[in-house]
Amino acid sequence: MAVVKSGARFLGVMLLAFGVAACSGQQERPLDSYTAEEIYKMGELRLESARRPDDAIRYFQEVERLYPYSQVAKRALIMQAFSYHKAKKYEEARAAAQRYLDFYPGDEDAPYALYLMALSYYDQIDDVGRDQGVTFQALQGMRDVIETYPDSDYARSAMLKFELAFDHLAAKEMEIGRYYLKRGNYTAAINRFRSVVQDFQTTTHTAEALHRLVESYLALGFTDEAQTAGAILGYNYQSSPFYDDSFRLLKGRGLNPEAVGDSWLRSVYRQMIKGEWL
Repeated sequence: MAVVKSGARFLGVMLLAFGVAACSGQQERPLDSYTAEEIYKMGELRLESARRPDDAIRYFQEVERLYPYSQVAKRALIMQAFSYHKAKKYEEARAAAQRYLDFYPGDEDAPYALYLMALSYYDQIDDVGRDQGVTFQALQGMRDVIETYPDSDYARSAMLKFELAFDHLAAKEMEIGRYYLKRGNYTAAINRFRSVVQDFQTTTHTAEALHRLVESYLALGFTDEAQTAGAILGYNYQSSPFYDDSFRLLKGRGLNPEAVGDSWLRSVYRQMIKGEWL
């Protein structure tokens, strides 16, 4: 981010702001007696040296309040968003970042503001056992960054986080599918595993989803579907332990992993293996 900088350049200002008052025993001067740059640098010091984002926010807010039309106020606004995020106050971070985009849509830090909004959702993604609404919001936010600023450094980071969030959603589907499978609710389990195979093919969970489909379909006596799922698994993930497990299950029933029948899995087989999309 262009505005997040630190170093010796502002130590002199801090000595001026605090050193004299401390030595003389006098109280700190009111903030409105400092320049916008001096107040901004006070916020930087709190943020980077003292590691106190909540304290830093106050100074960045004061810059915006006291010097609303200055260039420093523009920097202070994006720093508010950054500081709120650092303090894990994600809603406030999004609000500050959105204000920045509203006021300065063409500024050089606009890509970072949009990325920070997406990141505020992404950093709230918790374990797969919780509601995944925030994951969808993170995905949409990262997509906005990728599409709006495709050549920026933030787009590259957003692509990586998009893939991780996408994988997170697939993990949620797998967790629910395994829950149903364990309880013998095979139809419900199949629906979840099918979602992974059809909608999350690029994630790390596809091999297991295919194996669980073999298990579920065999439990229901749908051998064509089980064999076809095994065929897809064998073609794409032959070195996976999930394929070994599926192969043994099928062979135990006198079956082979091969595409048979005319189920939705046969369509997946034609698309993924034979390249027939029509």
